[in-house]
Amino acid sequence: MHELKVESSFSAAHHLLNYDGECENQHGHNWRVEAYFRGTELDKSNLLIDFKVLKKHLNSILDMLDHKDINTLAEFKGISPSSEVISKFIYKKLKEKIAQTHKVSVWETERSCASYFEED
Repeated sequence: MHELKVESSFSAAHHLLNYDGECENQHGHNWRVEAYFRGTELDKSNLLIDFKVLKKHLNSILDMLDHKDINTLAEFKGISPSSEVISKFIYKKLKEKIAQTHKVSVWETERSCASYFEED
C-alpha cells in the first residue's frame, strides 16, 4: 500500500452554532489542510498520483473557502461549520475527483486538528 500526502491552507471566518462560548462569535483561522491518498497500483512512471494533480484539486476546493465567511456559503447554510464539518466537506469534494482519497485533516491551530475518513 502506498500513501501520499499534500498540504495546503486557506484563511476564512466562521462561527459555531448552538455553542456556548467564545467560538459562537465570528472569528477567523488560518487553516492548514492535509489530504492523504492511498492505493496499490502505480502508473507507468511508478506514481500513485502526480503531486501536481493532487495539489490542483485540493487547491480548487480550498479556493471555495478562502477569504470567505464559511457560515454564508450555501454548502454550510444552517449548520455549524466546525473543523470536523469542514474536513468532511473537503474529503467529499476530493473523493469526487480522486478515488484514492483516504483522509483529510484540517488544522485550526498548530496544536488542534480534526480529521475525516471513511472505513474501508
